[in-house]
Amino acid sequence: MKDRKITILGTGNAMVKNCYNTCFMVENDGEYLLVDAGGGNGILTQLDRAELKLKKVHQMYITHAHTDHILGGVWIVRQIAVWMKSGKYKGDFTVYGNEKVIRTLRTICDLTLWEKFTCFFDNRIFFQVMEDKEKITLLGAEFQVFDIGSEKEKQFGFMMVFGDGMRLTCLGDEPYAACSRSYAEECDYLMSEAFCLFADADKYNPYEKHHSTAKDAAVLAKELGVKNLILYHTEDDHMEKRKKLYTKEAKAYFDGTIYVPEDLEVIRL
Repeated sequence: MKDRKITILGTGNAMVKNCYNTCFMVENDGEYLLVDAGGGNGILTQLDRAELKLKKVHQMYITHAHTDHILGGVWIVRQIAVWMKSGKYKGDFTVYGNEKVIRTLRTICDLTLWEKFTCFFDNRIFFQVMEDKEKITLLGAEFQVFDIGSEKEKQFGFMMVFGDGMRLTCLGDEPYAACSRSYAEECDYLMSEAFCLFADADKYNPYEKHHSTAKDAAVLAKELGVKNLILYHTEDDHMEKRKKLYTKEAKAYFDGTIYVPEDLEVIRL
């Protein structure tokens, strides 16, 4: 059986205080892909708490350039550069993202990191721009990015197709748009943001913030015929009840498997 899993490092939206910002690690047969990195050096704490060794990670993908997704990436780059300088990191490290992501991250790193770290840029630490619909191979899987059609910020989701045909699709942190249909339809696992419960929409105003609810994600999952739905990027006002409440709302509209993970929860694919 394949050792394939997602470790959810953070589940919260940009302004959470009771959990970490949404980011996760995909693992396939001992290879790792970090997706987003949250808003600060808390990413290093989350990796330690999850017992994930950053020294084994050689790829990071960042969906978009908002602070709660990209700033933790600066700390990832810094830590890896520190290890490279001391001879404690084997191999190279590559950051993937759209042009805005790569330009933003590279600029911040150039402005804030010492030359003794940035000297590794373009020879061991690489910043790779990906174009809409581009395919590469990561973790032995076909990895394809796609523009989610955001009106707020240039953002690419992705679809991973593994050797046995299993398909994982991440929609980023905004509501589904029709342009993403071919990547999400009938996928095995759909990762979708759910800013709040539909029952609390008047309180959190998700639609004004270009977000959706647990109900919206569930209705979408049913329409698209997906098998498993993973909900993330939520508010954090009732963490002790979040899993139960979000699952209950989603189950009313979707009869597949629903995951409302806590920070550091592992989902085996």
